[in-house]
Amino acid sequence: MRELVVAWVFGPAANALAALLAPLRVPPPAVVLANAAAGLLAALAIGAEALLAAALLLQLKTLLDNADGRLARATGRATHFGRYLDTEADLVVNAVLFVALGALTGSPWLALASFLALTLVLSVDFNVTELYRETHRAVAAPLPRSGSAAERIAAAVYGVVFAPQDRVVQAVVSARLDRVLGDEPDPGRRAEATAAYHDRATLAVLANLGLSTQLAALGACLALGAPELYLWLVIAQAALLLLLQLRRERLARRALAR
Repeated sequence: MRELVVAWVFGPAANALAALLAPLRVPPPAVVLANAAAGLLAALAIGAEALLAAALLLQLKTLLDNADGRLARATGRATHFGRYLDTEADLVVNAVLFVALGALTGSPWLALASFLALTLVLSVDFNVTELYRETHRAVAAPLPRSGSAAERIAAAVYGVVFAPQDRVVQAVVSARLDRVLGDEPDPGRRAEATAAYHDRATLAVLANLGLSTQLAALGACLALGAPELYLWLVIAQAALLLLLQLRRERLARRALAR
């Protein structure tokens, strides 16, 4: 599914940047670290109440974040290490940004709730997409493993921080589907209901709650001088997840009733 701000804005710009970086043999992990640095600078700018500068730095971060994967694929250097590093760098930057937002707004508890809500939204996006691919047999080719020490460390961090989230989200999503399927004995009807449950419309909504969109929205709120608005928008997105889940279950029940 397409994230519209990526398809329309950041994707084309990231493709151009990757094309410039490829002949220079810039390693993709260096671009990941650059995007993390831009995000951390944005947090410092928020702390200094330089909100327009922070908004621009966040868009630079997003550009670099989209460029690293494109550069890796264009140069045949897409690896598990790069994927782990990208995900872990994003989490660190997000945490620091929300600390800065909490200090700026004087609402640290709201910022904490918003950070947890954003982490949930991004985790649901990733895992629902993975389950959709498994259901519709569209699993992406596995990335190569280098076996390097850096990759092992990054994998260990992912296993501690992100793997439990993945397991919980996938278990909850699967359990809700099992509840809808109940004791339906017909494999064909079960398969049809499962396909209806893992629908493209849900993926389209979740894709447009992705990190690029989040940082574009945060940048807009900062430019408008309304950082607290973004915190409430993220809380609202967590409520939207519940509505999406209820809709998916209704679709599966309809498929069973046909």
